[in-house]
Amino acid sequence: MPISILPPAPAPAPAPLARSNPANKNEHPSSLYLSDDDDDMDIDSDRPPKKRRTTATHLVTPGETITSDPQWMRGHGTTTHPSDPSTIFSTLAGHIQKTNKLISIAPIRARYTPEIGDLVIGRVIEVQARRWKVDINASLLASLPLSSINLPGGTLRKRTAVDELNIRSFFTEGELVVAEVQQLFQDGAASLHTRSLKYGKLRNGFFLQVSGAGGGVGKKGGVVRSRRQVFTLPTRHGGGEVDVILGVDGFIWVAKHVDPMAAMEGKDVSFTRLEESVSLSIYSSQNEDIGVDTRREIARVTGVIRALVEAGERVDEEMVIKGYEGAVDQEDAGDGEVWVDLSGEKGQVIVDLATSGL
Repeated sequence: MPISILPPAPAPAPAPLARSNPANKNEHPSSLYLSDDDDDMDIDSDRPPKKRRTTATHLVTPGETITSDPQWMRGHGTTTHPSDPSTIFSTLAGHIQKTNKLISIAPIRARYTPEIGDLVIGRVIEVQARRWKVDINASLLASLPLSSINLPGGTLRKRTAVDELNIRSFFTEGELVVAEVQQLFQDGAASLHTRSLKYGKLRNGFFLQVSGAGGGVGKKGGVVRSRRQVFTLPTRHGGGEVDVILGVDGFIWVAKHVDPMAAMEGKDVSFTRLEESVSLSIYSSQNEDIGVDTRREIARVTGVIRALVEAGERVDEEMVIKGYEGAVDQEDAGDGEVWVDLSGEKGQVIVDLATSGL
């Protein structure tokens, strides 16, 4: 039996949304979630009753009508239809964000959006001729140019072909680095730099990735951008001091504290030449010996951070310290039970202790 192949027919254009005239002829139909007064929001009358959503959460889903009022301008996460340009639809699942008359959607779950000045932790993915490509949990890989790092010995000079040949002696694939966002390109990719003693290669620690990077509208949990992100936590039970680096991109590093001044003991080094002397060892990939007590406390701090993220709480210095002290106090007051694995009910106890008094 022969088969007939018909030419494709154009898809029918969707019918424009029907609008009911408001009671007051001089007023435009109000929006679903938006009005001049946030406390008094009307519901669009042209939507079926079973699809109406309450305005208490301000949470929208893809394809949902946000407003039909032409006074609003659409921003990120929104779109319109050619048949009805005044009606704005959501293209993301998230919370409505208003900036004057601009409507945008802050997604519930999204990748990190770089901003200049952010402290981030990244993993080297690719080594190129004059730069490294670094994964910072963003939509695009970040770039770390060879000219944006400190050369061994603190030498300030123009990079040569010899430096390009030795580029793998600084960073190689798979290594973790802490850096700062220095510049943003037009496509949204970030350019990093490590020209500071607090930046560089990461060693002697544990890597952790969390969600809720950068905070934002509708995001209660995650690393807070406006708080202190690098701090030293004095642990108990013989663990010594532990360094915690909270990357805005959701990457976290918990490591044994190493004092850079310890390597300078017995040497005549001026303050102005300190960076030149310390930078000789910042590109070493050899981890130091970490004792059992220090490893246990690093695992405890990591468990506290995981418990805070799972509960949707913010992750900053205050919350981590309070959660860690609460875990140690619970272990000391208990019957010998170790409070290192803080999942389940233990995690909820730690979150309650960390959030008490806030």
